[in-house]
Amino acid sequence: MTIKRALFNYISVSRYSSTSSLLKTGDKLKQTRIFTCEDLVDFSKVSFDANPLHLDPEYARNAGYNDVLVPGMLVASLFPRIIATHFPGAVYASQTLRFRSPVYVKEEIIGEVEATSIRGLKNKYIAKFVTKCFNNTGVLVLDGEAMAVLPTLSPTQP
Repeated sequence: MTIKRALFNYISVSRYSSTSSLLKTGDKLKQTRIFTCEDLVDFSKVSFDANPLHLDPEYARNAGYNDVLVPGMLVASLFPRIIATHFPGAVYASQTLRFRSPVYVKEEIIGEVEATSIRGLKNKYIAKFVTKCFNNTGVLVLDGEAMAVLPTLSPTQP
């Protein structure tokens, strides 16, 4: 199984929400993800983040949480994933983040990017996005703004 196919086995991708075939201001792109304990262990190995709030349920409960917390940076990784899914070859240039509410393992998270400005630059495009993540009850858990260099304004469908 290819890596791309393995990734799409557990990531739901919404269709590009536009009546046009080109990205325009106001268009939204979304993906849904449920983070697992295995995701947290893998992220810990790659990031060297061994915070017990992310790995030890008892520690997390003693700290006042319902369960282990998904690292905020892992949740935020939905944003470049959404953009790259629809615009292969995009270069992620910047991201601001505000962590609003805890995210728990096995909680469905909806990541959303909304284009707020787009400008041409030679044969590429600079796009700014408002970025948000919600849990399955609609609570905003993470937000910010991103900028990416897109090779095209024509989105591809996974």
